[in-house]
Amino acid sequence: MVAVATLATLVVAALASLFMAWSIGAGSSGSTPFAAAVGANAISVMRAGFVVGVLGLSGAVLQGATVTEAVGTELVVGSVLTATASTVALIVAAALVAVGVFAGYPIATAFTVTGAVVGVGLANGGAPAVAKYQQIASLWILTPFAGGGVAYGTARFLRNASVPERVAVPGLAGVVGLLVANIRFAILGGNGGRSIAEVAAAATPPVVVPAVGADLGVVVVSLLLAMAAFVAVRRDILIDPARGQRRFLLVLGGLVAFSAGGSQVGLAIGPLVPLLDAVAVPLPALLVGGGLGLLVGSWTGAPRMIKAISQDYSSLGPRRSIAAMIPSFAIAQTAVALGIPVSFNEIIVSAIIGSGYAANGAGVSREKMLKTVLAWAGSLVFAFAVSYAAFLGVDAVL
Repeated sequence: MVAVATLATLVVAALASLFMAWSIGAGSSGSTPFAAAVGANAISVMRAGFVVGVLGLSGAVLQGATVTEAVGTELVVGSVLTATASTVALIVAAALVAVGVFAGYPIATAFTVTGAVVGVGLANGGAPAVAKYQQIASLWILTPFAGGGVAYGTARFLRNASVPERVAVPGLAGVVGLLVANIRFAILGGNGGRSIAEVAAAATPPVVVPAVGADLGVVVVSLLLAMAAFVAVRRDILIDPARGQRRFLLVLGGLVAFSAGGSQVGLAIGPLVPLLDAVAVPLPALLVGGGLGLLVGSWTGAPRMIKAISQDYSSLGPRRSIAAMIPSFAIAQTAVALGIPVSFNEIIVSAIIGSGYAANGAGVSREKMLKTVLAWAGSLVFAFAVSYAAFLGVDAVL
């Protein structure tokens, strides 16, 4: 039996988690996936908020377990995330993210949650998980360079007059199809989930290709899906280039929204993972609850941030938007696969800036960039300091 005081604390922690999920849905996961599409006038702000909510819920349920468990069990060494510690971390992080939403600036959610969880964990006697911090820091530092660099190169490629549009855009669609074929889904079984290519190739005897170290069946299925994506987009481009670009951009936005759900739900409910045994709640049920919180946040609060990101950072056209979304999708899925909490604001904003600079910096606000970077760094340090002090204060009173 759970003591009444402990049960009350768990209820508060759950409510804080739902508020965090709403804040994330209204902020990073709800606003960033379709910001580029809205900037390119491929979809309206309100419709984008609705679609991203549904796709975010799907991603949370199908891909959310990896990051959720990492946030709940791998950021601090030791069993230190008690009900009180989790509640303090979630309240501090959610409050900071909510401030960013209402102020119109994209606070890096992963920075905030990570800082808060580490803060309460160390305050409660835990030890720093140095190896995990190195892994996280590597991805965070590389993201602006990788995302912005790939977006810049892709945008330049699309602007190259020597490469026909009927080849360039479908070629990029083929790359995306190749990535989609190898995304892992928990619902497909296996340890850590299986990809579409792995499931489709399971009916044939495994034959390892020495050059790539992968099963021949997986390689063949991946290439077939890539070719299917190439053919589908090429057909649309040949019929109507502008409409074909918009459709491809909307597909990319949907893929990023799905990936956002798989990553960001862990930031909202991860601190609750150590408490599940006490209340006999399975992780899938927790993922559904967190996904619903993201959905509500996307529907009610995301339009404000969608407008801020799509209009304030860069005046994007379809080509630069496509260039921004492809690396965003790839980085997001890399983070999900590795179980690393990552900020979608950092991913998308970096890619938007990179694609904007491909057109001589058109529409990129340097002042906005500086304020955003300061907000990212400040959110990590401030969340750590506030949660550390808050837990010590609450612990002294209790």
